[in-house]
Amino acid sequence: MPVIGTNKRHAQYYDRLMNDRIVQRLAEESPLQSLTAQERQESVLPVTRDPQPKKCRAWVRFGPHATQVDGLVVVWNDVACGIEFTVGDQQMRCWVWANAVTPAA
Repeated sequence: MPVIGTNKRHAQYYDRLMNDRIVQRLAEESPLQSLTAQERQESVLPVTRDPQPKKCRAWVRFGPHATQVDGLVVVWNDVACGIEFTVGDQQMRCWVWANAVTPAA
């Protein structure tokens, strides 16, 4: 039975708007966290830079809050990925664990 007042055709659009607002609020309240050079084993593992970054969905942290964002994987090694994503009109970059990243559909 359909629920009165729902719009299936635009549900994804409004879900994305709400998610964007949540991420923007988190970014205003807490700093973006990134893995340290030691965590990503910078001195041991070589990195790969992609001339054509791939779309992804990744878990990031703003202070104590974890959330998923749509972004681009621009650099990686065996344990971590360097991603870029946008919050509002601000471009953000951070390193996250490789298993926190999934390819975008």
